[in-house]
Amino acid sequence: MRSFADIFRIPDLRKRVLITLGILAIYRVGVAVPIPGINAEALKALFAKQANTLLGFLDVFSGGALSRFSILSMGIMPYINASIIMSLLQGAHVFPILDRWAKEGETGRKRLNQITRYGTLFLGIVQSFGLTTLITRIPLTGDVPVVRDPNAMFYFVTILTLTTGTVFIMWLGEQITELGIGNGASLIIFTGIVDRLPSAAKSLVQEVVQFQQRSIFGAVGMVAFVLVVIGLVVWLETGQRKIPVQYAKRMVGRKMYGGASTFLPLKVDQSGVVAVIFAVSMLSVPVTAASFAPQTGWAGFVNHWFNRTNGIYEGVYFLLIIFFCFFYNSVQFNPVDVADNLKKWGGFIPGIRPGEPTANYIQTILERITLGGAIAVATLAVLPDFLRRYVNAPFYFGGTSLLILVGVALDTVGQLEAKLIMHHYEGFSKEGRVKGRWFNVGATR
Repeated sequence: MRSFADIFRIPDLRKRVLITLGILAIYRVGVAVPIPGINAEALKALFAKQANTLLGFLDVFSGGALSRFSILSMGIMPYINASIIMSLLQGAHVFPILDRWAKEGETGRKRLNQITRYGTLFLGIVQSFGLTTLITRIPLTGDVPVVRDPNAMFYFVTILTLTTGTVFIMWLGEQITELGIGNGASLIIFTGIVDRLPSAAKSLVQEVVQFQQRSIFGAVGMVAFVLVVIGLVVWLETGQRKIPVQYAKRMVGRKMYGGASTFLPLKVDQSGVVAVIFAVSMLSVPVTAASFAPQTGWAGFVNHWFNRTNGIYEGVYFLLIIFFCFFYNSVQFNPVDVADNLKKWGGFIPGIRPGEPTANYIQTILERITLGGAIAVATLAVLPDFLRRYVNAPFYFGGTSLLILVGVALDTVGQLEAKLIMHHYEGFSKEGRVKGRWFNVGATR
């Protein structure tokens, strides 16, 4: 509690936290504002039937905005899709100018971000048109339409509103990243998932009570299983493979430097929640494309196979997570650069020659732990659906949601801890408190 109180004693950190909370509050207000011309009761009945489909899954990511068809129904997904496309183009080296901008520091980063914004605007227009078309063409039982009067003016206002809402959310996320604490896009998704936690907890308690009436062991086993899964997610997000590094002694002037032993930390889940979010975003692409012509056979094929109750969907989702885990590592982590930096500063891995052998050694370890971490993340993501389908176990805390909640929470707390250490305060964890005491002692000396 003292560490949390220290946050509000530091003016800069207090300002960042309040800005983050204020922006998230604005986002939640926007989620509650519906688009005019929508039959709210018909829309609610429609999404009640879509709970186990991809459309219902995306509604969780939007924090319930999609089921309300609010001005922020598109959520942050168009921005994530645009970021994926930019990352793929850079990773595949399709346009050399993108690689050149990526090496130009802050100036190049601003140019890449600007292109991503334009891509978000374009994808927002396309996806908003598809979503509007889908909503207007889906009737309910008794031929009660969701849209009261789907005329041209409704299409124009809805597409304009949804696209503007997407750009607004993108701007809010960027403001959190630059002026607040944590990653803005991830925190927006995090907020939407947290909004659904109370209802999920209520459903879980009801099922536990029912299990208790039938079998006390079943109820205890269900609670224990939930706790084990949460523990596995935390362990996975914090797990590291530490590669020992030794620095050779060298003379600089009259002083001796080096000789220290340290380690190179490689996270088991290097991509964090990025791979999961990217996979969900990619799965929304065929559904969006099918919404342009929902009455065609191709749209029926997509709606049938890209359904969370279908094993094909789970298989594609599983493989996409593994792909994006490897893709993220290939873009963000370069073993050759790490080996060159170690060699430049006199560092080496015991038993491994500096230079190319070191790079190959790091690459081998990275591929092994990435494979294990990616399979673990993908398994946790599809585990709840598997249990519901084949074991009939009511597991309401979805693996994907749980991975995002834990990953974003740990990342945000880590940034808060780093800010506290910079201001000579203790962090939240034991490791942070040790670092804080070391920093204070060093500063005093």
